Amino acid sequence: MDLDLRKLRYFVAVADKLHFGRAADELHIAQPVLSRQIRALEHDLGTPLLIRDSHGVELTDAGRQLLTDAGPLLASAHAVRRRVTVAARGSQRLMVGFRAGITATPAVRQFAVQHPSVIVDVQRIEGDDQATLLLDGRIDVAYVRLPIDETGLRVTPLYTEPRVAVLPAGHRLAGKEQITEADLAGEPLVWHADTSTQPTRRTHPNAGYLIRGVDETLEHVAAGRGISFLARSATVFYSHPDVSYVPIPQLAPDQVCLAVAASRASPLVDDFVTAAQATAEITAECGNYEMWQLDGGAIARDG
Repeated sequence: MDLDLRKLRYFVAVADKLHFGRAADELHIAQPVLSRQIRALEHDLGTPLLIRDSHGVELTDAGRQLLTDAGPLLASAHAVRRRVTVAARGSQRLMVGFRAGITATPAVRQFAVQHPSVIVDVQRIEGDDQATLLLDGRIDVAYVRLPIDETGLRVTPLYTEPRVAVLPAGHRLAGKEQITEADLAGEPLVWHADTSTQPTRRTHPNAGYLIRGVDETLEHVAAGRGISFLARSATVFYSHPDVSYVPIPQLAPDQVCLAVAASRASPLVDDFVTAAQATAEITAECGNYEMWQLDGGAIARDG
């Protein structure tokens, strides 16, 4: 029996809220109707998904597994609807996502040679939404930086970038030719909430700021709230008068990949992937400050 997506959406609402009443309110349906739909889904799958008792609602092991699998499945269904709507307008479009410091231009130009009538849109994405945008169809293909939750995605490595330390301009190590991890031991780190993804072998205390993107990182570092680490392309695309970039060769390099929803079957997407792979070396060079000029002079490493 095929999985009923409507019942699956109902289940996800209950699993998120762990409360039938609040889930029913969110779904704008009556609670008895919601209960019947969940029971029907359990019957379809042949196993209990939720434990209901006087203490509340809990997920069974099967329910936890279904909740894990439901996200990519529902996102894929939503993406299909979105693509059908776009196709009905009679135009061919490809939405390409990219992370800060990555230029999609070389691949877009090569793709355009083969598909001159396709409109290619580009959208900058952040680390916490790169997977979501691909799975729900708002982005067709994206240049991403690891780590990324690869559930429901096809991820193709393209190239790596060295990392640099991002320091306040008045920092004792600002302006050095290069530094080591040991030089920065104990310094608070301006980083996203998941400190397990720090690129260092030495764990830094989290400075405690919720940041999204390079711009916010630079502002916090400039204010002296901590240090950070970025891919070297930041030295090309982002300058700040109160920030210094210093190479730190010990750090593992930043990995740039191309990601597509695993359920996405499209000749256009496949051709863009081919173009991105063919131009990966050029794209990587765009992040090398030694190959860029600004007003006739090299862009300074220290911003």
